Amino acid sequence: MTGTALPAAAAATATLLLLLSISGGIGRLAAGAREPFACDPKDERARGFPFCQASSPVPERARDLVGRLTLQEKAKLLGNDAAAVPRLGIKGYEWWSEALHGVSNVGPGTRFGGDFPGATSFPQVITTAASFNASLWEAIGQVVSDEARAMYNGGMGGLTYWSPNINILRDPRWGRGQETPGEDPVVVGQYAASYVRGLQGAEGDGGGRLKVAACCKHFTAYDLDNWNGIDRYHFNARVSKQDMEDTFSVPFRMCVMEGKVASVMCSYNQVNGIPTCADPNLLRKTVRGAWRLDGYVVSDCDSVGVFYGNQHYTSTPQQAVADAIKAGLDLDCGPFLAKHTEEAVRGGLMNEADIDGALLNTLAVQMRLGMFDGEPSAQAYGTLGPKDVCTPAHQELALEAARQGIVLLKNQGPALPLSPRRHRAVAIIGPNSDVTVTMVGNYAGVACGYTTPLQGIGKYTKTIHQQGCADVACSDDKLFEGAIQAARGADATVLVMGLDQSIEAEFKDRDSLLLPGRQQELVSKVAMASKGPTVLVLMSGGPVDISFAKNDLRVAAILWAGYPGQAGGTAIADILFGATNPGGKLPMTWYPQDYLASVPMTVMDMRPTRSNLYPGRTYRFYGGPVVYPFGHGLSYTHFVHTLASAPSTVVVPLAGRRPANATMGPGKAVRVTHARCARLSLGVQLDVQNAGARDGAHTVLVFSTPPKDGGARWAPPRSQLVGFQRVHVAAGARERVGINIHVCKSLSVVDGAGVRRIPMGEHRLQIGDVVHSVSLQAEPLRVI
Repeated sequence: MTGTALPAAAAATATLLLLLSISGGIGRLAAGAREPFACDPKDERARGFPFCQASSPVPERARDLVGRLTLQEKAKLLGNDAAAVPRLGIKGYEWWSEALHGVSNVGPGTRFGGDFPGATSFPQVITTAASFNASLWEAIGQVVSDEARAMYNGGMGGLTYWSPNINILRDPRWGRGQETPGEDPVVVGQYAASYVRGLQGAEGDGGGRLKVAACCKHFTAYDLDNWNGIDRYHFNARVSKQDMEDTFSVPFRMCVMEGKVASVMCSYNQVNGIPTCADPNLLRKTVRGAWRLDGYVVSDCDSVGVFYGNQHYTSTPQQAVADAIKAGLDLDCGPFLAKHTEEAVRGGLMNEADIDGALLNTLAVQMRLGMFDGEPSAQAYGTLGPKDVCTPAHQELALEAARQGIVLLKNQGPALPLSPRRHRAVAIIGPNSDVTVTMVGNYAGVACGYTTPLQGIGKYTKTIHQQGCADVACSDDKLFEGAIQAARGADATVLVMGLDQSIEAEFKDRDSLLLPGRQQELVSKVAMASKGPTVLVLMSGGPVDISFAKNDLRVAAILWAGYPGQAGGTAIADILFGATNPGGKLPMTWYPQDYLASVPMTVMDMRPTRSNLYPGRTYRFYGGPVVYPFGHGLSYTHFVHTLASAPSTVVVPLAGRRPANATMGPGKAVRVTHARCARLSLGVQLDVQNAGARDGAHTVLVFSTPPKDGGARWAPPRSQLVGFQRVHVAAGARERVGINIHVCKSLSVVDGAGVRRIPMGEHRLQIGDVVHSVSLQAEPLRVI
């Protein structure tokens, strides 16, 4: 399944527009018949069960079913490998499936083979996030759920997918940073809401039917796997109220409240001494209470067993079960709850009603998925089958996602794009130059097919291939000479270097930001020998300190491809040769290597601390030197911003009774809970002109800086992304972009007590070179 040809570029635009404008099934060919999970119309018993009446409200159906279960049956439904209930006509179900960037076989709920040899493998999330294109993110979710439903109908997959991963990329060493949409809470939250909407379908927004059930994970402050002898099973993340409110909680709140996700997964680690899967303030009070989760809470795999056996948080397994379920956990990834729940009830540690509450949440999701509605083929999405997986349209979208996510970091000269006419022979060098599975990153399935960088470039010109290093570890220079000779004999040289899952992965955090082994030496020696322009292409999830290449005049251009998915080689080649104009922007800061010396992974503080020279994290709080900043990305054309309209003053109406002198001046702030936030937004109209000779896509990034007065009390971000939009502009043309900035959400800050406030006074908006000030003023209300 390698080297699958992709559709011609001429068909790409129409195909992509179609994908972006539809939801639901694309194909209409019937799948292989799957037997009903429950409520089989051929089963006479099913006709009399109220829980089988599809026309009845889901809560009523779930309550009826729970009322028919014995304690033993209930306990066996609490794990991911949920047992069958034969007397009620209910089959067993495997809850654990994954769909991080395509249907995956990482979880036991999904497998490939037979009519489903593979599924479309999109770029790793960090690459897709670099597109800053919410429409694309939702379109990918729609395609993934089409293929997931098709595989379910064919008996090869489940309907509950524990994706996406929306943890903040807080530390550049984190091995799982590749799975995330980056370091900015708003971008991560928007990605979560968009991807979840695509996965769950339009009806899933607000308690309706679900196409598949998504899950936002890992809640919360989980971003350390194994660093310096400390692993995720034993780590206690000490997080301030301020950081929790304005960083770690933001994406999850957006996922639940805006994306209407059907599930949230709690993490392995403790937060301030309490395991997240046993913390009622996090699960019951926040996720289900304040954010109103309509769905279930699931543990990361064996998390309950971990906080009992590894963290020794409870003295008995039964107490661990009771703590977890009473805190708000509904489902266990693992056998722990199924094994110990009966004993916990019989021992008086919890009531059977606590279990009933958990099952009402999980069973309601299964019912919203149609699993209790009889024949799958007769339901919505029931016609999806093998012909709806790896379709040309789906594979074209995977290619387009890679094109949109690749970031041009440097283009001296400019050296790019290359020309097949002038560069008739190109040396392709590097350990990632002819890879396949490396391009899809982790939590991937079996791809429809692969186009490697070598294959992609070979479609444009003659190639001279030398690996240079045996693998990304690049432990010796045995292959250097062949690479150097190839560069000397070619018209241009492309080095495809970087990382793979042997360097950064789940269970594996990095201890360095430099290229592994002798990769840097290879790049420098090849660049010195190359008679034509040298281009460095990097595959990685996390950032890499490539200051040497940035500052080397002999390295003319640098591309970051992340892990670009099954069509990564085609996308890289299309950008190198100018068929695609790069438009990606970095979703994370690229730090220098010496940043690590003053930043232990275990320190969770986002803000800098002068007393111990701690520099802070992410572009929002770190002000030191960088290799490349968040939002950096070049194009083959030039875009000019012009502010068309934006208010200079916004009045913040106060809620409830307030003194007549409630007007607040500089240095004052209104609690968000004291403002009338509904529809309180400011609109920015911006003209984007393409002043170059090539059509291109441009991402408008709007940053806000709060007033300086009172900043010491709030310790606000240095700047904060408050809006973004990707726009395509033809050469010489101008497009107007409108961005609405929600005042309470985007222009507020969080104080040391974790209270969100809206600072009064001058807020500075920055869009590229354009700076605009907006004065926020509180509206006085008279006491009646």
